[in-house]
Amino acid sequence: MRKRIEFDAETWHALRLLAGDSMKSLQELAEEAFADLLKKHGRPVTLKQALKESLRRQPANDPRPRRK
Repeated sequence: MRKRIEFDAETWHALRLLAGDSMKSLQELAEEAFADLLKKHGRPVTLKQALKESLRRQPANDPRPRRK
């Protein structure tokens, strides 16, 4: 999926320098940044994480208390 994001000239220049220094593409830097942002806000990054979280919200999946 492709989306366009606009940066000011200073930010664009800083990102290009960081990409060169870290030997990563701008795509890799963007993926890392967005993954960190999602984690910061408690959102799943991958489909696997999303499915795991959705199961945890269902009380039917909680272990039942043991009877004595």
